[in-house]
Amino acid sequence: MAEDTHRDDHRPDPEQLLARLQIDPAESDSPRGKLKIYCGFAAGVGKTYAMLEDARTVAAAGTDVVCGYIEPHGRPETEALLDGQDLLPSRTVTYRGVTLREFDLDGALTRQPTLILVDELAHTNAPGSRHAKRWQDVEELLDAGINVWTTLNVQHLESLNDVVAQITGVVVRETLPDTVFDQADELELVDLPPDDLLERLREGKVYVPEQAKRAMQRFFKKANLIALREIAMRRTADRISTQVQTARLGETRTQTWPTNERLLVCVGSSPTSAKVIRTAKRMAAAMHAQWIAVHVETPDIQEMEEQARRQLALHMRLAEQLGAETVTLTGQDVVAEMIDYAQSRNVTKIVIGKTGQAKWYRVWRRSLVDRLIARSGDIDVYVIRGVEDQTLSGKPTTTPPIDYRSYAKATAVMAIATEVSWAFDRVGLSDADLVMSFLLGVIYVAARLGRGPAIYASVVAVLLFNFLFTHPHYTFTVTDTKYIFTFGVMFVIGVMISTLTSRMKEQAELSRRRERHTEALYRLSRRLAGTLGSHQLVAAAQEQLSEIFGGEVVIFLPDDHQTLRPAWRRGQGFAESPTEVAVGRSGNRYPAERTGSLSPHGWTGRHGWGVSYPSIAGRAACDA
Repeated sequence: MAEDTHRDDHRPDPEQLLARLQIDPAESDSPRGKLKIYCGFAAGVGKTYAMLEDARTVAAAGTDVVCGYIEPHGRPETEALLDGQDLLPSRTVTYRGVTLREFDLDGALTRQPTLILVDELAHTNAPGSRHAKRWQDVEELLDAGINVWTTLNVQHLESLNDVVAQITGVVVRETLPDTVFDQADELELVDLPPDDLLERLREGKVYVPEQAKRAMQRFFKKANLIALREIAMRRTADRISTQVQTARLGETRTQTWPTNERLLVCVGSSPTSAKVIRTAKRMAAAMHAQWIAVHVETPDIQEMEEQARRQLALHMRLAEQLGAETVTLTGQDVVAEMIDYAQSRNVTKIVIGKTGQAKWYRVWRRSLVDRLIARSGDIDVYVIRGVEDQTLSGKPTTTPPIDYRSYAKATAVMAIATEVSWAFDRVGLSDADLVMSFLLGVIYVAARLGRGPAIYASVVAVLLFNFLFTHPHYTFTVTDTKYIFTFGVMFVIGVMISTLTSRMKEQAELSRRRERHTEALYRLSRRLAGTLGSHQLVAAAQEQLSEIFGGEVVIFLPDDHQTLRPAWRRGQGFAESPTEVAVGRSGNRYPAERTGSLSPHGWTGRHGWGVSYPSIAGRAACDA
């Protein structure tokens, strides 16, 4: 009920308020101007023409528009649109005997128009200019509060430089950071069929005839243009998808917007997960959708058997190899964490595994799949038939040994609570005060000793209160029916308090453990980035891995004769152990006598398992 109340609260959280500011910068106090990019897949599709047409419409409505720099390329249609426009004089620069025409940044800042048009965003400025690139000029204009419209071909994006070179065989020298493209306030895709563009090229409407002929022999091939067109459309769609996510987070009620398919696959330690992951991969490929592999780590993972841990690690690695984004969440309720994360990532479909289950068990407790379907809301749930029960929390199959000392301590605490209640009874306090002393004892046991002793303390508290403080005394007979309700409430409150306290303790311990591992991995990555030479690299990796795994670590490297030998170690004796050397050289899942060893093939150690790694320090650090 508390959760439903929280979901019905229409007050936005800080992240939603930040998202709104990202959607509409006008809501903030920043005077920064807005950037609009006219994007196309190649020169000649009509970017500059479309920008000038829109500018004439805006100027006719009364906006102060200035053409800061327009590259007409000798195109009559483009030059015709410049008639009657307010043109900013260009800046001339002489370089190696050649006079170059450049955008006058200082003149634009002095003029301070409401909107300025600056063609060719990726252009490289002439030597001696204030900025090396034109996009840096545009950044200064935006910081001055001037709105900017500009043009850009998709092949000028830095992240696509190698892709374009592979497709076209032409390396684009002028590039700009993707952040400039991604942070644009508005993006307009100017498109033209490749056949029409080639026709314009032949007619001399893009380049002069001699230049157009050379272009058609190299860059402007139909196959190249088709590929570039697809890249431009996909990159624009990704940019719009990001805007959709930001807009969705700006809403007070976060719901799934199925503008684009995104799958989430639930991963656990059960062998069923491998089948579920492969099914999700096929679904994502058929839908051309992104997919995320998620595992929810609960406090029960501390008691997970080693076989289950290995199985879970293999499943997450399988999902990553198949192209999924892998995420590990932490929480008490697997279903709640899954649904919350799915909604935050705008997931449209959840894929989960299921096996047969006895009807009497389903009556006693709803399965994970049933609870997920009940709370999925607008998200579709696909259930994949498995071979055995899907266990996302990784609960152990064997019962841990009972710690009788904890129960003895719980008995002692309840004895102290009884003494306190006896004193309260002697001074004439009410039964409610006596009950509070017992509940205080239960809380103490839950906080210090865990869930089992706390439930035991709840039962003992009810029995002691009945035996010592209700009439008739020193019997378990109940003559007054009001005490039956008191006993029930006392027991329920005791169990609830003990359960919640134990969960908080387990969650805190789990968070501390993850924080230690994250900190160790962060230190390892920093040390690896700053090390020179294989010896220092191995030493740094071994030291940090030893801290992560909580034991002694030895890294084996091949010598000149391709025989594995310890590369670097701390301590004596471990690396020389014949058993450990045999384990390291085997690279298989053989048990080691002591703490463990890391070979070029994998990690073997106290728990007797290993996985294959293509490299030694780098991959081991990532997978630890």
